[in-house]
Amino acid sequence: MRLHKVYQCASLFHLPKQPFLLSSSPHFLSLKPPLRHPFQFIKPCSTTSPAAFPTKPMRSRNIVAVGAAETDGGSNGATHSSAGTADREDASLENGYCLPPPEIRDIVDAPPLPTLSFSPHRDKILFLKRRSLPPLADLARPEEKLAGVRIDGKCNSRSRMSYYTGIGVHQLMNDGTLGPEKEIHNLPTGAKINFITWSSDGTHLAFSVRTDEEDGSSSMLRVWVADIETGKARPLFQATDIFLNAVFENFVWVNNSTLLVCTIPLSRGDPPKKTLVPSGPKIQSNEQKEIIQSRTYQDLLKDEYDEDLFDYYATSQLVLVSLDGSAKPVGLPAIYTSLDPSPDENYIIVRSMHRPYSFNIPCGRFPQKVDIWTADGNFLREICDLPLAEDIPITHNSVRRGKRSINWRADKPSTLVWVETQDGGDAKVEVSPRDIVYAEPAEPLENEQPVVLHKLDFRYGGISWCDDSLALVYESWYKTRRIRTWIISPQSESVSPRILFDRSSEDVYSDPGSPMLRRTPTGTYVIAKIRKEGDEGTYLLLNGSGATPQGNVPFLDLFDINTGNKERIWESDKEKYYETVVALMSDQDEREMYLHQLKVLTSKESKTENTQYYLFSWPEKKACQVTNFPHPYPQLSSLKKEMIRYERSDGVQLTATLYLPPGYDPARDGPLPCLMWSYPGEFKSKDAAGQVRGSPNEFAGIGSTSPLLWLARRFAILSGPTIPIIGEGNEEANDRYVEQLVASAEAAVKEVIRRGVAHPNKIAVGGHSYGAFMTANLLAHAPNLFSCGIARSGAYNRTLTPFGFQSEDRTLWEAVNTYVEMSPFISANKIKKPILLIHGEEDNNPGTLTMQSDRFYNALKGHGALCRLVILPFESHGYAARESVMHVLWETDRWLQKHCVDNSSDPIAPEENANTGITDAENKAVGVAGGVAENQIPDDEIDNVQIMRRSSL
Repeated sequence: MRLHKVYQCASLFHLPKQPFLLSSSPHFLSLKPPLRHPFQFIKPCSTTSPAAFPTKPMRSRNIVAVGAAETDGGSNGATHSSAGTADREDASLENGYCLPPPEIRDIVDAPPLPTLSFSPHRDKILFLKRRSLPPLADLARPEEKLAGVRIDGKCNSRSRMSYYTGIGVHQLMNDGTLGPEKEIHNLPTGAKINFITWSSDGTHLAFSVRTDEEDGSSSMLRVWVADIETGKARPLFQATDIFLNAVFENFVWVNNSTLLVCTIPLSRGDPPKKTLVPSGPKIQSNEQKEIIQSRTYQDLLKDEYDEDLFDYYATSQLVLVSLDGSAKPVGLPAIYTSLDPSPDENYIIVRSMHRPYSFNIPCGRFPQKVDIWTADGNFLREICDLPLAEDIPITHNSVRRGKRSINWRADKPSTLVWVETQDGGDAKVEVSPRDIVYAEPAEPLENEQPVVLHKLDFRYGGISWCDDSLALVYESWYKTRRIRTWIISPQSESVSPRILFDRSSEDVYSDPGSPMLRRTPTGTYVIAKIRKEGDEGTYLLLNGSGATPQGNVPFLDLFDINTGNKERIWESDKEKYYETVVALMSDQDEREMYLHQLKVLTSKESKTENTQYYLFSWPEKKACQVTNFPHPYPQLSSLKKEMIRYERSDGVQLTATLYLPPGYDPARDGPLPCLMWSYPGEFKSKDAAGQVRGSPNEFAGIGSTSPLLWLARRFAILSGPTIPIIGEGNEEANDRYVEQLVASAEAAVKEVIRRGVAHPNKIAVGGHSYGAFMTANLLAHAPNLFSCGIARSGAYNRTLTPFGFQSEDRTLWEAVNTYVEMSPFISANKIKKPILLIHGEEDNNPGTLTMQSDRFYNALKGHGALCRLVILPFESHGYAARESVMHVLWETDRWLQKHCVDNSSDPIAPEENANTGITDAENKAVGVAGGVAENQIPDDEIDNVQIMRRSSL
């Protein structure tokens, strides 16, 4: 675990408004034109000059998106406001991007707070400055879609990278206050900053810089360094023709004065040209009858030209360069994917990929070579050369054959550790052991064999190192949701491994927490051992989320590794605040750490108070506030938030977070229109599904497309109501998907109506990705619950994802009924309530091809459903450009106002109440007949849920 870069690059979703941490520590992360037919296909059309959208067709195939910038509203297209319209008929339905009402727009346009990053010695903090949403022109730049990667050929980096606009450095004083800001200066005007990396001694920063060019494109990336003491930045290379290749790895610190950089080969030349006449047909063959099953990956290589193009952009020349500018090319040009210096700075693990490629899988499964080089760039030896991995089974916990997870042992100068599967990578094969963990020195002696560190019957999940006497090894098994933590003594064969924790990964109440790590002088992170004065025992610090039936109460336990006894030395405020321990701050040297000298960084927030950071120290147990960030949306500072609990008809306990707008009084104001936004999850037990997750005291963070934005439009928001899909024992959860989905939704609707906060005829349902799938199914199978639905970036026909989806690892042919019955596409004839479909035209998420929304819309239209399809040009699975985001909000608000707020449907009939569980008495109690006075209502693909050992021990 070396120092991690502060990456600001490609992502599917927007950066949050509230501050967050990214650091070297693994604990940081830190409107009314003519009325048109209701079955219309809408694609926002910009009136911008075509030059802003170079050469890219408005509608082609698949997707990807992200960014960070800010432009004047609608600068790249016609804009319209829906605020104040006399009636909310189909406004602005012809052309142009539209703006939502000001009360929503103002929240989204609020400037984001900076990202924070602490120095290796915890004495300085970087404030990394960000901009708001990028303009659509940023997303419209040409990109190459190759082997599951999207590349900006002009920059020779991943496309759609967000970026920082400036770096401020603050000294962290002993009392927790911040010194005056020192700006990193001497940067070019309009610098876009990425890949910020501390040197191990904390004296320098390295980062990439690019700027906008006259044609609107970005320049190529150059590596810059900055002296932390003076704040002055400068290019790392003296030569002006050396540019960074950031398609895969980019650069690493080899030591405090030298970096190893992936550069564009000087001899590369122009990109390959595609021949007008092909040399022959495109042929794929399986004459060997191999079993190759793959999920619906996108952006794959299509032909030999794509292969050549991939080689062209991904190939790097490694260059060793010192801070004084002296540079030396090392090795041959290749597709280098990872560079990992050893803790003693004498060796480097060099990973690369090579041909033969595949048209069926993304590049992560291409042949991979792992070598060890010396720190001065000389090849030492090959660790492995893994073949193409097309045949990894789709079953959970299946992996690639051969050596994997090859890393340096964090507590040793240069010891390699890796794991090898014993089941051929197929989780369906019964074998013991299933994985074996090995170790050996970087330069083993002749005939020296690797040491077996541990044998596992589940799938390996990583190791937390401490020293020769202590390491924690993690393993998990998805099918049974088991997760185990072993304690081993790496250098003592006489000490037998023993299980420290063995629990269900779904049982959050039993989570003991994760060991806190301390930084070593070499820049790695190891388990922190704590001592108490006058006590010879050895203790660890377990940092846990503290899930309880009342919500999360984070804690810090002093854990005796020998006896298993625990002492709670810190716990979050249960009443008003939600606090978490973020990282150790007293780990600057190698001396033993004592409890009375302990200092940690904590975050603290409440329902209405933004996240702030504190230094908490022992023995006085005093907290000193470090940051003082303003409320990002003060207009909602007095919103009401409550974690509610209710029961499903089969007895499963459910939870949700209910948000009510500022100043709302149910007795005075009556029931409100309500938006329910959720995402189903799979479980193996009813008890685990009913456990409470999250805290009622967490700050209400509002992203740029969050349903919480409609609090500003006087909606009640039911956020994240649990929709557990449970398959106990040998039963598969999805075999009763529709039944459990409807039961969960019925319980949620019944609860908000019982509370008198939601009008029975004015409840909308929505979701993103798998939440969109949920939304469509609910409108098909529970038509009496909701007035309308909003489904964004979803998949609706599971026969188009035949080799598994979400947590389903059976194929279509193994579970035909399940695939068909779960697909709302098959039930399109049952959908009678209005549904708004939104999808990015360039969606690259496995399973949610844009075609899914196209075909679902056509199926709905073919049955006369009231529906609307909005395709967002250049957008991916999440929506990034300001024009797109604002238009999504406008579409959503228009839909909600027309089909939820203005819904004039008759009260739910008694026979319908039998289905929903809502009685006539309850309808009358919440004033169905009277409704809500008009003046009361003013005009978020998860692929498979993996059990990661980082989540708990």
